[in-house]
Amino acid sequence: EEFLKALNVGFILRKAANASTPEMIITEEGGTWTRITKTILKTMEVKFRLGEEFEENTTDGRKCKTTVLMEDNKLILTQKAMRSGEKDVLDVMEFTDDGLNMTWTTDDVSCTQVFKRT
Repeated sequence: EEFLKALNVGFILRKAANASTPEMIITEEGGTWTRITKTILKTMEVKFRLGEEFEENTTDGRKCKTTVLMEDNKLILTQKAMRSGEKDVLDVMEFTDDGLNMTWTTDDVSCTQVFKRT
């Protein structure tokens, strides 16, 4: 909740985000990565190549220039907001035997979401 507030996400979208249980699918083929996030509200698909900047429309409505790097068992996404007044976010996705731990940070506020492998 506090992380979404820090991003200036409105009350209704914050409540919907906190009530949802998203499913995430991450694949890589030929150097192109695909991340699909499904919730009861919508499905978002993002395609990227490691180290190459791309434009992303985030689930919270920000438009960003995003770069993804891989370090050991982590994908590190740096989202640079393109519109005035919006925030930059660092997103660290750590792969574990059990699934994925995803930690977002903006300013001094962080939030972690755990995805279980199915």
